[in-house]
Amino acid sequence: MNVDIANIRKDYQLQSLDEQYVNNNPFEQFNNWWKEAVDSKLDEVNAFTLATCTKEGKPSARIVLLKDVTTTGFTFFTNYNSKKGQELLQNPFAAICFFWKELERQIRIEGSIIKAPKDYSEAYFNSRPHGSKIGAWASPQSSIIADRSILEANTQNTIEKFNKDIPKPDHWGGYILVPTYFEFWQGRSSRLHDRICYSKHEDQWLINRLAP
Repeated sequence: MNVDIANIRKDYQLQSLDEQYVNNNPFEQFNNWWKEAVDSKLDEVNAFTLATCTKEGKPSARIVLLKDVTTTGFTFFTNYNSKKGQELLQNPFAAICFFWKELERQIRIEGSIIKAPKDYSEAYFNSRPHGSKIGAWASPQSSIIADRSILEANTQNTIEKFNKDIPKPDHWGGYILVPTYFEFWQGRSSRLHDRICYSKHEDQWLINRLAP
C-alpha cells in the first residue's frame, strides 16, 4: 500500500458541545442534531451502522437506513431471516452509530430491539418503490447463492406471481431499537473531543460528560 495509513488524520474544529446546553431529553437532542444534519443536505443522512451479536457474543456490523424516529425508538426494516435478523432473534440488543463527518459529529445509541407491529411494517412496505418490493421477495438475504442468476430468476418469478400488486412478505418487516443509552460526540481539536452521554435510570435520563 502506498498510503501511509498511520499519518491519515484530521483536526476537528467546527463546533463544541457543553452539557449545560444540551436538551434534558436525548430524543430532543437527537432531533436538534438531526435537523441540522438534514438542513446541511448531507448525503444519505439516515445511514447508520447497526451492530448486533450472536447469543455467544460474537459481533457483526453493517450499514442500514433509519426510517422513523418516535418516542419509542429508532426504526429500520430488513429481512427477518437475514444474519442480523437471526442475531436479533438470539440476542435482542443492539447498538447503532451515526457519523456525520461534514459536521464532525457522531451519535451512538444502545438499547433493546422489538419488532415493529405488522400493520406498521405493511404500511411502510406499501410505500416502497415497486423494485424494492420485488427485491424483498427475490433475495434470500444473507443466504449463499450460486450466482446472480438466482436473484434474476427469483425476480422474474415474483413478477409473474404478483404482477403489480406485491404484498409484504411474512419474512420482512421493521425493528425498533428502544434506547437505554445515547452518546453525542462532537469532534474537537487535538483529539480532546466533547462526549455527552445519557443513561436511562428508571424513568430518568442521567447526563454526564465522558473523557475523550
